[in-house]
Amino acid sequence: MHLSDTLRQAFRREAENLEGVDLEVYRQFEKDPLEPVIGLGPKDAPIGIFGRDPGRQEIKHGVPFIGSGGQKVRTPLYKALYGESPADFEATLEVGRHLFWANTVPYKPLGNKAWSMAVKKRFQPLMAELLVSHWQGRTLITLGREAFLWFGINQPKDVRQALDVFWKQEDRFESVHSTPLTLGNGEQATFELAPLPHPSPLNQTWYKRFPGLFETRLKELNVARRLKNA
Repeated sequence: MHLSDTLRQAFRREAENLEGVDLEVYRQFEKDPLEPVIGLGPKDAPIGIFGRDPGRQEIKHGVPFIGSGGQKVRTPLYKALYGESPADFEATLEVGRHLFWANTVPYKPLGNKAWSMAVKKRFQPLMAELLVSHWQGRTLITLGREAFLWFGINQPKDVRQALDVFWKQEDRFESVHSTPLTLGNGEQATFELAPLPHPSPLNQTWYKRFPGLFETRLKELNVARRLKNA
């Protein structure tokens, strides 16, 4: 699936004069700081990965979830699909082409700090349009609190409250939450969210547990079978 020119230009317009972009990293890798980093995959990809924002390696390669945290996702995916570890970096790139990948904001922030709510609200209509109107899949593995609670931005109060309640459950990383996502024009889709902690080494509470939790998610969501049948 390719990002439509209309949506791509809309992302670029919103990124103009966006404060807090890590321009030095874009300059270092000779990348356009207005170009969104989104790994669309097939339009009918049955499974998606939804995170917070791209990092240094994502800007370098123009692909989301490819840095150290992303490899914690891509390597188990490869093992689930092919029964062995990926031979090299290119293999982890290849396995990603089977899925849909996106972030709350497709631009790298300074210091890898989370974007403000104002910035997330600024890009929410465009990312929501991409999820609802362009991608046909409806199952998302969300990484971290920011990515999960993003689904309440610009949504009715009862939707936000349900997300908050679910996130406070002790079994949130083993359960699935069904939530509607409504666009400004009234178009709506329901997504099955399978949250996990963010696979960052800075997340000391969950970092060591992430591989096991992710492997369990892959099995419970029948990811290997669904991708092979797609």
